[in-house]
Order: sequence, then structure tokens, then C-alpha cells
Amino acid sequence: MESCNILLAGVGGQGTILASNVLADVGLAASYDVKKSEVHGMAQRGGSVNTHVRWDAERVYSPLIGLGQADILLVFERAEALRYADFLKPGGVAIVNAHTIEPITVTSGGAHYPSEEELRAAFAALTERLYLVPGTSIAQELGNARAANVVLLGAFSTFVDAPPETWLAVIEKRVPPRYVDLNHRAFLRGREAVGAP
Repeated sequence: MESCNILLAGVGGQGTILASNVLADVGLAASYDVKKSEVHGMAQRGGSVNTHVRWDAERVYSPLIGLGQADILLVFERAEALRYADFLKPGGVAIVNAHTIEPITVTSGGAHYPSEEELRAAFAALTERLYLVPGTSIAQELGNARAANVVLLGAFSTFVDAPPETWLAVIEKRVPPRYVDLNHRAFLRGREAVGAP
């Protein structure tokens, strides 16, 4: 793999920034030039958060990914996948947490939350490689729903060249010691969720 443009999206509190830091560190460990950009929005209030991470064997001059240029879209909340779908290049990979977080506008009846069918229809024109991963459900089974971001990183890891050992070493450095085992298990379950050993 010569390069990889990765756009991550979620809402505040889902660990989007931690996931982008892990991706950047893994890219560096794999000898890529890496650039990263973050947009927090109203992150602390459950607002949209997105980060751009670019890996390249050559020099990366800008961290930003343009429309239709993301090789992989990694999304921690289903509705955010639709918000950022235009960034995915034709034939790219979209890894989306199947979990929903309905905003107050939806729960109060003022807005519509997209169904899984609507999500699949929206991505059908872009790619056949849409993976709905039950990240939050898997993390809850493991004892902590906050590890859903690492479940999705595990799924993501199956689409790039860095070996699982590199990912696990980076995760160990990025999470508090008491959560290392949980996050290692979450990572491996994410790989299994998309059919990898």
C-alpha cells in the first residue's frame, strides 16, 4: 500500500480523537509520512467530530482529504456516515458502527433518523464495501461500551498492511494501563467482526 486517506467521524464522547491518534501512530510505525487534522465542533455536547488521517510512502503536504478522496471511511455513529459519505472515493471501504445515537431533534419528533436500509442505499452507488459492525454491542459484551472505537479500529486494521502486533502495541501506549486488556480484546473482536483471524 503506497498511501491511505482515512476520514473518521463520530459524535463527542465516542473516542474519535483517540482512534485518529492510534491511526497516526500505526502509520508512523509502518514508516509512512503521516498528517492528521481534527474538527471538534460541539464535541463535548454530543456534536459531530471528524478527523482526517493521511498515510503516504512519500511526503504528505496537507492533512485534509477532499470530497471523493477517502480510501476508508471509519464512522462511529450511523447518521454521521451519511454526513460524510461524499468523502469516500468510488470503491472505497466504509466501516460503520451499527449503533445509533438519536439526537434530541429526532427523539422530540422534529427530525428523521436514517434507517439501515437508507444507509445501505446511500452507499450502494459509491461502494459495495460497506461494513456495518456492531461495535457498541461487542464492546458492551466485553464490559465497557466506550471500547467501541477500538472494536472498529480492529475491523479497520484488516484493510491495511500493518500487522496486528503493531496495532496492539500502539493501543497499549495510548490507553490507561487498567484498560489495556479490554482494548486488546476489543481490537481482536473487531477483526473477527469482518471475518479476519
